[in-house]
Amino acid sequence: MTWQEPDVRPAFARRPAAEPPAAAPVMDGLHLDGNALAGPLSRLFAPEMTSATVRCGACGLAGPLAAARLYAHAPGNVLRCRGCGTAVLRLIVADDRIHLDMPMGTALTVPVPPAGA
Repeated sequence: MTWQEPDVRPAFARRPAAEPPAAAPVMDGLHLDGNALAGPLSRLFAPEMTSATVRCGACGLAGPLAAARLYAHAPGNVLRCRGCGTAVLRLIVADDRIHLDMPMGTALTVPVPPAGA
């Protein structure tokens, strides 16, 4: 048995681990590992977030992040759709990690400056 960190995620974030495929397909150089996404993600999460748009995955209502309702009195922050009340974003900030969950196909669109600007 190997040592693992305790699962500190809230119950809604705990999902059973998927079984790995018996034999992972060989992509013959057509794929990169997840580290290649770090650059594009840094463009997404570095800008001013107050200009972001949130689209609810349940009812489809889209609008500025500022128009959604934030419930911040729990251990984490829960952003709810102004139209239907569905949780569209859950953010938990711990000392050593940040957990972001956007259920039900919720979309977060963040305007970014052009590359190189």
